[in-house]
Amino acid sequence: MNRETTNRIRFVLEDILPPFVRDSGAFRWAAQRVWGDHIAHLATFRERAPFLSPEEYAELYRNHPRVHEGTDNSAACISRIIGSIKGHSVCDIGCGTGALLSRIQSARPKLSRLTGVDFVIDDASRLSGIEYVAAKVEALPFADGEFDTVICTHVIEHILDYQQAIAELRRIAKRRLIIVVPREREYRYTFNPHFNFFPYTHSFLRAVNPVPPVYVCEDIGRDIFYSEDRGTA
Repeated sequence: MNRETTNRIRFVLEDILPPFVRDSGAFRWAAQRVWGDHIAHLATFRERAPFLSPEEYAELYRNHPRVHEGTDNSAACISRIIGSIKGHSVCDIGCGTGALLSRIQSARPKLSRLTGVDFVIDDASRLSGIEYVAAKVEALPFADGEFDTVICTHVIEHILDYQQAIAELRRIAKRRLIIVVPREREYRYTFNPHFNFFPYTHSFLRAVNPVPPVYVCEDIGRDIFYSEDRGTA
């Protein structure tokens, strides 16, 4: 299933169904028919968010069913990301399978450095010319301004201390930072292990405060695309 399809499903579930239905036991029962007991595990996961051990956090992500093949990004977001890259070095934080990096490599073959980071990199495709580093977004093992462009898609919604994560992304980005998050509302029963929810573009702007002078924040098919210039031409 691609991102465009799930976004159409999300429109029905998030915008058409009223909240009292989405939070009800009846919705949980119906969702379990399709998703199994994982729907209840996710609700408990969010309720216990401040008390989760690193082992519990990692275990849920290892067992979480993959909804999208390859990447969580839509074709429109991928195109926007590739067109927004500045400089010659790119780091994709939360690279997953490496699908986005592969697309970037094909579209921008003259880039001198492509790096993928995730806290588990076992699923990453080992493509020639791409380096992979296992690390947490809240504590990245890179120097200040090490990469011209830093990309982070569908990660911030998963991070409890998202402000520290954003600070780290800004720290290692020399010229441009690009972030993509889903535009969604919070309900008791959801299909993803998200901690943070951004129903509007201005909701996300509050999360990245202080916003720099040069930035873009726009809705691309139920995802929020955000980029900012880091002050180096």
